[in-house]
Amino acid sequence: MKTFFWKNIFVSFFVLLIVIAGIYFALKNDFDKNKILASLSYQKNISQNNINFISRQEKLKNPPEEIRAVYINGYSAGTKTYLKYLDGVIENNKINAVVIDIKGSDGWVYYDSKIHDVKKYNLSNRIIKDINFLIKHFHDRNIYVIGRISVFEDPLYAKARPELAVYDNEKSTETEKILWQDYNGLMWLDPASQDVWDYNISLAKDAFYHGFDEINFDYVRFPTDGNIEKIGFPIYNGKISKSEVMNNFFKYLREKLANEKISIDLFGLTTIKRGDIGIGQILENAFENFDYISPMVYPSHYAKGFMGFLNPAEYPYEVIKYSMDEAMLRKNAYPVKLSVKFRPWIQDFNIGAEYNSEMIKKEIQAVKDSLEEEYVGFMIWNPSNIYTKFEY
Repeated sequence: MKTFFWKNIFVSFFVLLIVIAGIYFALKNDFDKNKILASLSYQKNISQNNINFISRQEKLKNPPEEIRAVYINGYSAGTKTYLKYLDGVIENNKINAVVIDIKGSDGWVYYDSKIHDVKKYNLSNRIIKDINFLIKHFHDRNIYVIGRISVFEDPLYAKARPELAVYDNEKSTETEKILWQDYNGLMWLDPASQDVWDYNISLAKDAFYHGFDEINFDYVRFPTDGNIEKIGFPIYNGKISKSEVMNNFFKYLREKLANEKISIDLFGLTTIKRGDIGIGQILENAFENFDYISPMVYPSHYAKGFMGFLNPAEYPYEVIKYSMDEAMLRKNAYPVKLSVKFRPWIQDFNIGAEYNSEMIKKEIQAVKDSLEEEYVGFMIWNPSNIYTKFEY
């Protein structure tokens, strides 16, 4: 028994020496204790098969004044290896914010939301296993977290609530409505439906409860990218304009989320077009209802001949500078003093031209030169979530 006792003492002492040596090595090599603890916590909590759920998080106490964000879809956000990759992007590109899908244009809610309709219609795929841990993962790194909600393009809620979805007026009958689909086979909700408004607002409130710092609303418009002549609306009756429907929704969002940070994505053309370009979006209607307006000024999305360029994608500085200059002119001409800021989306994807680090830097410089003292940052979009390294 004594031999066994002293053997255990010896083993324990040996293990203690190893631990002390490890701590000494970490300190000697200037390792950051918080990074070590965060790494251990990360490995412990992010496992897809062994989740240790943590409590809900608070918003970031000192959010950055200048936002430098990248977009992350729900599938990437729920993947351990991607988050490790993203840590490198954040460090290399001086990124200080992320835009994470809460509900994508496929209709899935990516975490286990407890709101009524998500549970009732089984609309969560739970790709993000622990939303509280994900928020903590970023907040521990002082990263501002924006939740993105795709509003009216939503095939899952359209199927769950077909009475709220746009339908194909050529295929439908009085007794059977066949849902309209865009060219990608996706279904849309009627933008005039208050039930649809309330569903998306409930998602936003739930996300704020879990510690998201801001909610970004996308696909806030009438349908496009399909045979829109065949669309029938269950609620919208055409008695008011599409832009007035959108304006009413903008006001409703602000009313229901009065004390929260909210932003909206608009087509890039809204900065230079005075009408609603057929989708209900007018720039001025967003001015009094959002904290940030994010025009999607992707140079590749402007038509051949824009500004006289055969291929606008090859001229990122000129296209973005002109678009944001026009937006600022309209803001400055607005009759009411405004607190809203422009924070545009820029592209990091190869459509129309190769977007390398130099092209991205030109985009960023255009935003800075246009907005000047009102510059508050940018958000970078790449649908693959793989980002070019650039020196900021």
